[in-house]
Amino acid sequence: MLETLKENLSFVLVSLAVFAGLVIVALLSEKLLIREKRVLTPARSVAYMGMFAALAGVIMLLEIPLFFAPSFYKLDLSEIPVLICAFSMGPTAGVVCEFLKVVVKLLLKGTTTALVGDFASFAVGCSFVLPAAIIYNTHRTFKRAVAALAVGGLIMTVFGSLFNAVYLIPAFSRLYHAPIEAIIEMAQAVNPHVRSVTGLVVMCVVPFNLVKALVDSLITVPLYKRVKKLIKMDS
Repeated sequence: MLETLKENLSFVLVSLAVFAGLVIVALLSEKLLIREKRVLTPARSVAYMGMFAALAGVIMLLEIPLFFAPSFYKLDLSEIPVLICAFSMGPTAGVVCEFLKVVVKLLLKGTTTALVGDFASFAVGCSFVLPAAIIYNTHRTFKRAVAALAVGGLIMTVFGSLFNAVYLIPAFSRLYHAPIEAIIEMAQAVNPHVRSVTGLVVMCVVPFNLVKALVDSLITVPLYKRVKKLIKMDS
């Protein structure tokens, strides 16, 4: 019982530290790298972030299974509203929106992964949204948006894969009391070539993140072109 409590507390502290670190990076990037800032009133900023986060949290409930990944990796399109928020309002707004998205999802559905999957969604999502928002907001053009999404997608693929291998899969195994071997077996059910955590990451997580980045990017670009006109007019 005490050991379980320690593991849960450690996981919570790591989650809070990651959130704080991402917010600090976002704030510093806005201060040091982004010269042309879009200014909205505090009330409008909160309203927009809440709207995008609520939409993302609902979309997060709509999960799409992929044939090459085990059942605990399902594609959702919740990063699209978060990306639009981050492109429109800046990196910090993107990180906060990503966090609120997960909170909305937890309020609507709860967790089925001992919060590990929810933390993964936040951390890996930020690894896509934050660099993309920083790159785009330094010079807001269509070409820069495409480049920002491409770089953000690559960073998410690398970070998400390493993060799964080093921390998330072992954390899920401990907190959910599921042996690593059982997780590997679930992956083997869809890909018999998976033999280890490394194989799971290379054959399932990497292509999963690439597909997610591609789909999110292809939908975000045309949607953002429409939404940014409304926000610009409103501001």
